[in-house]
Amino acid sequence: MDKLPKVGIPIIIIIILSIIILAKSAVTIGSGEAGVLYKTFDKGVVTDAPPLGEGFHIIAPWNKVIIYEVRQQELFEKMKVLSSNGLEIQIDASAWYEPVYNELGNLHQSLGENYLARVIQPAIRSAARSVVGRYTPEQLYSSKRDAIQDEIFTETKKILEKQYVQLNEVLVRDVTLPNTIKDAIERKLKQEQESLEYEFRLVTAAKEAEKVIIEAQGKADANKILSASLTDKILQDKGIEATIKLSESPNSKVIVIGSGDSGMPLILGNN
Repeated sequence: MDKLPKVGIPIIIIIILSIIILAKSAVTIGSGEAGVLYKTFDKGVVTDAPPLGEGFHIIAPWNKVIIYEVRQQELFEKMKVLSSNGLEIQIDASAWYEPVYNELGNLHQSLGENYLARVIQPAIRSAARSVVGRYTPEQLYSSKRDAIQDEIFTETKKILEKQYVQLNEVLVRDVTLPNTIKDAIERKLKQEQESLEYEFRLVTAAKEAEKVIIEAQGKADANKILSASLTDKILQDKGIEATIKLSESPNSKVIVIGSGDSGMPLILGNN
C-alpha cells in the first residue's frame, strides 16, 4: 500500500511533463496563414526551407513558430502631397499586397511582423509624393487620375522589389483639391466647354451656308446650260408636242385657228 503512491507520483509527473511538452510542440496553422520556424539552439530563423503550411505541426518544444497571414491584404492610405505648383492635394488610395510565400523567413528576419509600417506605407507615400509632384491640380482633377494610379503602382512596386513583399495593385479612390482651386477649375472647364460649343455652332453654320451656296451655284449652272441648249427649233417642237397631247385629252376641246407670232398654233376653248 505504501509503495503505490511512490510509484504513482513519478508517473503523474511524467504525464504532466508530457502534456506540457506536447502543448509546446503542437502548432496549428490556420487557413491563409504560414509559419516561420525559429530554432532556439540552432541558426535561429529558418530561411533555407519553405515556411510551415496550413494544418497541424509538431516541433521541438524549445523552438517556436511565428505565424503570418499570407493572403492578399489591403492597406488604406490618406496622403497629403504637393502638386507641381506647390498646392496641397489629398490622395485617398489603397494598396493590395501579400508577403512572398517562399521568402517568409527572410521577411521575418529582415523586417519582422510589422513589415507593413516599416516598408509598405513609406514606399507608397514616397511614390505618391513623387508622382503627384509632376502634375498640376487641373490635370489631377480632370484627366490624369488613371495615369497617376499606374505610376504610383509602378514606383511602389520598384521600391518593394527586394523587400520580400508582393504588391498586386494600387487604387486611387479619390483626389481632393482645396475648395477654391476646385471651384476655379470647374469654372475654367465650364468656360472651355462653352467655347467649344460656340465654335461647333460656328463651324456648323459655316458648313450650312457653304452647302446653300453650292446648291444655288449648281442650279444656276444647270439653268445656264439648259438656256444655252434651247434653240428656237427645239422650243417649237416642244410646243407642238404639248399641243398634240392637249388636243388628245378627253377633258379638253381644242380649236386651232391660224398660228402665233412664233409659228406655233393657237389653241382656244376648254371646259
